[in-house]
Amino acid sequence: MINSGIIVLKTFIFSYLWLNNHTLQKQHILKGGMNTTAKYISELLYRYECVILPGFGAFLTRRQPATIQETTNSFYPPKKLISFNSQLKNNDGLLANYLAVAENISYTDAVAKIQRYVLTLNEKMAQGKRIELDHIGAFYTSVENTLQFEPLQEVNYLTEAFGLSSFVSPAVNRQVEIKREVYKEEVEAIEEVVPLTFTPEKRRERPYLQYAAAAAIVLGIGGFFGLKQISDTTISYNHEEWQQANQEIENKIQEATFEISNPLPAIRLNLIKEEEETTTNATTETETVTGKYHIVAGAFRISSNADKKVRRLKAKGFDARLVGINKYGLHQVVYESYNDRLEALKALRKIKKEQSSKAWLLVEEL
Repeated sequence: MINSGIIVLKTFIFSYLWLNNHTLQKQHILKGGMNTTAKYISELLYRYECVILPGFGAFLTRRQPATIQETTNSFYPPKKLISFNSQLKNNDGLLANYLAVAENISYTDAVAKIQRYVLTLNEKMAQGKRIELDHIGAFYTSVENTLQFEPLQEVNYLTEAFGLSSFVSPAVNRQVEIKREVYKEEVEAIEEVVPLTFTPEKRRERPYLQYAAAAAIVLGIGGFFGLKQISDTTISYNHEEWQQANQEIENKIQEATFEISNPLPAIRLNLIKEEEETTTNATTETETVTGKYHIVAGAFRISSNADKKVRRLKAKGFDARLVGINKYGLHQVVYESYNDRLEALKALRKIKKEQSSKAWLLVEEL
């Protein structure tokens, strides 16, 4: 009997110690899980704009620029504002993966640890307690039985503003009160030397200055219209000179010689002209030309200039003539025409050397 009682007593003591130890371990796990989970959420808020605590809600961040509070002259650096949305509860894996890597446990264990943490939060909220999350904020239930979140203002999750703190600046008074009587004597001394009036008393004593100002305005308006007339005359004169210069340039172009270093091969077209066109163009037909190699002396827009060129070349001993109008509408004048290509090239080199370097060879059946 004694032995049986001792065994029962030992069993009772062992069971009590095991149960007490298990309860302490469970409380330690819940307490440690609460602390570490809040710590991991805080670390993730530095890098992400949304961190979801599965089954509870999401912590959101929003950038706020630097602000100035005029009433206290306080300057606050830019920061991230934290808000809470209880509608986002689905597990996106961000917090669980981060917790698994940080504590070197499996993803399943991390999810289970988060679930225990959320269960603890919900139990405390059901009891009407205020929950403090380190470096994040506090949760409490309002009188309307709604979940309220109060973010912590002391922590700035904006990494760009690291090291910046708020400060209070002394007030800057930009209003400078200047009384008129302080400088009146100095201004009156200046008015005695300079023919200007600053004070109302001197303006009343010198009414003639008003007429002088009006006269200055009238003269200014007259001068403006005079300058405008001179400007219009100058513009008209410049326009006439420009037209005259263009006319002289046009005349030079009409007498210019066009050189083509590598002429395109001629295209032969067989055209059937009616009798009426033959009679109409009879006055503009050119002299008969023999040979298909022609040394061109120039091309002219006005036919009279082309005729003058032909007469000058004939006076120099060349068998010059008109060979028709090219595709640009210019009358072409040639020094000579040849049937043999080598003979034409030899003559071209001589003409370039002795007469004009702008001469060129036209190969075309005319």
